[in-house]
Amino acid sequence: MEQDGIRINKYLSQAGVLSRRKADEAIQNGEILLNGTPATNGDRVMPGDEVLYKGQPVSVDEVERVILAYNKPLGLVCTAKDADKDSIFRKLDYPDMLYYVGRLDKNSQGLVLLTNDGELANKIQKARNNHEKEYVVRVDKPLTAVFVKGMMNGVPLEIESDFQKVGQSNNESADNKKIRMTKKCTVQQTGKNTFRIILTEGINRQIRRMCEYFGYRVTFLKRVRVMNIGLGNLPVGEYRKLTQNEEKILRQAVAADE
Repeated sequence: MEQDGIRINKYLSQAGVLSRRKADEAIQNGEILLNGTPATNGDRVMPGDEVLYKGQPVSVDEVERVILAYNKPLGLVCTAKDADKDSIFRKLDYPDMLYYVGRLDKNSQGLVLLTNDGELANKIQKARNNHEKEYVVRVDKPLTAVFVKGMMNGVPLEIESDFQKVGQSNNESADNKKIRMTKKCTVQQTGKNTFRIILTEGINRQIRRMCEYFGYRVTFLKRVRVMNIGLGNLPVGEYRKLTQNEEKILRQAVAADE
């Protein structure tokens, strides 16, 4: 633990109990006690402090860090909402709370990294770190040179400039949208209707929307790599722990961003 302590939301995230956002909500709801007193945002956890979440002790030191490679099937969604029957976490038989690292939509499949290390998940997903994600894609009609070049050079997409505020109307939220060019990427045609693409950002439904800009519809999309972790022959719906070497390289890459 850091000598001057760890901010309590970061502590809960590192313990694999809550994301930082959820931790802030739990603190506001009085669900977190620090040394017997309701915690407040900004509190720091020092060595020897006692942290309770809903009456249960939380310890960073006792948590075994785990990173899983999971082959997400079609039809499942990347959400932690318990009420969603199609959540990947409703289908996984794993004892610990996990975070997904980079979501895939319901109609996409392939590699999703899962971890109980909330800080690692946050760092991997930061767009400014330019971490590679590779996909294989099939579209509904033959590719052209214009399409391939256009995808590589960037596509203007409408994105949310700010998070929509609670109670904000649809018309008001529309004012928060802006056009942004996607980052340049690598595209390799592999067949008449198929290609591989390597992205270094994670805009919502990015590949589908990029293709739609050129009049194409994605009929198959699978993520096959995140940074140094490849999907390989992992069966659909199954997961595996990363090898020691895979985890070492992954953590070194993330540490280099700091």
